[in-house]
Amino acid sequence: MSTAAAVKSKWSAKDMAYVAIMAVVIAICSWISIPTTVPFTLQTFAVFLAVGVLGGRRGTFAVLVFILLGAVGVPVFAGFQGGIGVLLGTTGGYIIGFLLSALLYWAMTRALGEKTPVMVAAMVLGLIVCYAFGTAWFMTVYARNAGAIGLGTALGWCVFPFVIPDLVKIALAVGLTRVLKPHVH
Repeated sequence: MSTAAAVKSKWSAKDMAYVAIMAVVIAICSWISIPTTVPFTLQTFAVFLAVGVLGGRRGTFAVLVFILLGAVGVPVFAGFQGGIGVLLGTTGGYIIGFLLSALLYWAMTRALGEKTPVMVAAMVLGLIVCYAFGTAWFMTVYARNAGAIGLGTALGWCVFPFVIPDLVKIALAVGLTRVLKPHVH
């Protein structure tokens, strides 16, 4: 590996600060919550803002830091909750799905560039992955705790009410990304 490539692969203090700040933004957005079967929060907005503004690599690490903080008990999840129990609960799959969304965004923008249409497509596909993983997880955990439910019921509780608000959050994240990204290096 050349010296320039080795230097580029290392994390600077600025990179770590951006990751930390964005992990905090995700946590704050998770606390803005309307309680339902799956809480309605601004987490999705913050996840997509993180990857949009910081790029796939740093944005994915911000999501990972957020999840790890919650896993060790820091109350960063919706309802000021934390702990592995939240991740193993009915909504844990959606939280893990945020990481899958960020990884997909990172892969797509690395392969296709960071033009706005690519960003939007990566965010929408990431949302679909988050919904799919989270819903499968929800159905599995719910079945263990309360009995099996059908896919239609799970989608009715966990996905359909969130589609339009999540698309609005993506639009806001893309708009803010276009404003903020030029100032984040």
